[in-house]
Amino acid sequence: MSEKRVHLSKTEPAAYQALDAFARTVGEICAANGIDDRLKEIVMIHCSQLNGCSFCTRLHVDRALKAGLDTDTLMQIATWRESDVFSEREEAALELAEAFTFIAEEGISDEVYDRVGGVFTEKEYAALSWACVSINAFNRVVIAGRYPVPPRQPQAQAQPQAQA
Repeated sequence: MSEKRVHLSKTEPAAYQALDAFARTVGEICAANGIDDRLKEIVMIHCSQLNGCSFCTRLHVDRALKAGLDTDTLMQIATWRESDVFSEREEAALELAEAFTFIAEEGISDEVYDRVGGVFTEKEYAALSWACVSINAFNRVVIAGRYPVPPRQPQAQAQPQAQA
């Protein structure tokens, strides 16, 4: 098994830069159309989990924490159907994320489209759909290149401050 893989972003940086610019545009579309960072990051994490992309999962968990998601909510994303911590909008977005990630299986079924479309406006639906397209593209680049996800170094414990 080959350990070293072609790093697409380094080998063809122009294509990666275009994908990155696309992702930034998608972020702007989400923000402009009522998709807050919390909801967007939940979608990004779930698609990355479903694809088995630990690099993107870590990246988006970090962003989700900055967006205010708590650890309990983050831990429930993979099992959202059995959890009561998500709003109706979040559940619809998670269902859409699954449909886009596994689109080859049955496309976006009428049932999913109708259920999700009953929760989101057309603009919100489009923004979330583009977010799914974006993260699924990044997942494929990262997984194909086997981007490393090393253990994090423990943060140094804060030293007690001397009393003045």
